Amino acid sequence: MNEEYDVIVLGTGLTLYKRFKIPGAPPASMGRGRDWNVDLIPKFLMANGQLVKMLLYTEVTRYLDFKVTEGSFVYKGGKIYKVPSTEAEALASSLMGLFEKRRFRKFLVYVANFDEKDSRTFEGVDPKKTPMREVYKKFDLGQDVIDFTGHALALYRTDDYLDEPCCETINRIKLYSESLARYGKSPYLYPLYGLGELPQGFARLSAIYGGTYMLNKPIGEIIVENGRVVGVKSEGEIARCKQLICDPSYVKDRVEKVGQVIRVICILSHPIKNTSDASSCQIIIPQNQVNRKSDIYVCMISSAHNVAAQGKYIAIVSTTVETKEPEKEIRPALELLEPIEQKFVSISDLLVPKDLGTESQIFISRAYDATTHFETTCDDIKDIYKRMTGSEFDFEEMKRKKNDIYGED
Repeated sequence: MNEEYDVIVLGTGLTLYKRFKIPGAPPASMGRGRDWNVDLIPKFLMANGQLVKMLLYTEVTRYLDFKVTEGSFVYKGGKIYKVPSTEAEALASSLMGLFEKRRFRKFLVYVANFDEKDSRTFEGVDPKKTPMREVYKKFDLGQDVIDFTGHALALYRTDDYLDEPCCETINRIKLYSESLARYGKSPYLYPLYGLGELPQGFARLSAIYGGTYMLNKPIGEIIVENGRVVGVKSEGEIARCKQLICDPSYVKDRVEKVGQVIRVICILSHPIKNTSDASSCQIIIPQNQVNRKSDIYVCMISSAHNVAAQGKYIAIVSTTVETKEPEKEIRPALELLEPIEQKFVSISDLLVPKDLGTESQIFISRAYDATTHFETTCDDIKDIYKRMTGSEFDFEEMKRKKNDIYGED
């Protein structure tokens, strides 16, 4: 195998029962093993988000089939409600009172018309200076509305954004609305047969451009000479390279812990209550609703996405750990899912690289956070791209290169 590559990317794969060291065979009620494709860290794709753009521009979509998620919900006062993101939904929502609905509708109209390149749409707001807190105040929105707007529409994990310039938040809300407009039921997509299809799609694309995939290869050693990576050793053979991309598990001496995430995979025999029997959905529990500093997420998928046996549902609860009893922290989410047939609990360290990797040419990704969407992961991908190439990742440039190869759409 002593071959030389420009870049090597390291990855791993495990089955659910091996991962959680469950003895014996699953009960017959679970159906056939081949009917299940359970993602350990499930994340939805925003229909108009960064990952979908990457998939479209790289033509990986030719290898994938997606299905829209049936609903997006938010938790308030112990109950869940559909997230309103259009004027019509805002007026029909039971999440708000009559006067609050009118104020929220005006806010959504403002967001829809907002264009950071056209000052006529600002209405006295400076998008680069005015904090989001002041924009909410301008429309006289109450705390519950602020909660679901910031966390279920703009998808922030904490309330830190309230004191930052409003432009980013307004654009996040626009992204949610634009994603919703593409398919109607919700702004989220999920690949049929699970997220394992994504690396398979990229593997096929990589092969077209001369990439080599070596599966089931244990990594013995990352070889560094004079402070710079020169190769990866596996089973006595060396694959030489100029750059290396990997997750934190391969280079524990080059990463640091910044927190923990708890995830609970729950197998259900019923859809989640109060979701109109949706076969898939996302539920966000804003931090303020459960006296926390960060949100709790619930991602539910089922046989509709070819990831579970017929009549079975997979719900995954996740959040950033804040106490010494993380399982108690997610109790509000688990109560929404009851009865739970079986659950698998994991607590993972949030690891980040100690340096940029420009000297060693070892480029390390961040550990996956608690969110149930790919937007933060795409930010990490773009950051790695910048560290490797020295230039910003540009969607428009990517689109131009695609057109040069395949021609205009």
